[in-house]
Amino acid sequence: MELKYFSWIREGIGAAEETLKKPDEVTSVTDLLNHLCSLGEPYRTVLKERVFVRVAVNQTHVPHDHDISDDDEIAIFPPVTGG
Repeated sequence: MELKYFSWIREGIGAAEETLKKPDEVTSVTDLLNHLCSLGEPYRTVLKERVFVRVAVNQTHVPHDHDISDDDEIAIFPPVTGG
């Protein structure tokens, strides 16, 4: 799966994007976020406050219980405000 990171999440992880093979046990966005945290720092630091993490799967905003597959593009970013 293709992962894209934005704003302070990108800065904290130190990468704008990466490609990961989805482990079999990762079936939802929540599972993915838990898996990323298991990879250690800096993932654990930037993803610890899930209320501040938004996710889009294939360019559509989704809740954290949304199912994912290995061929998805997943964007992880902080809340967005307009003005």
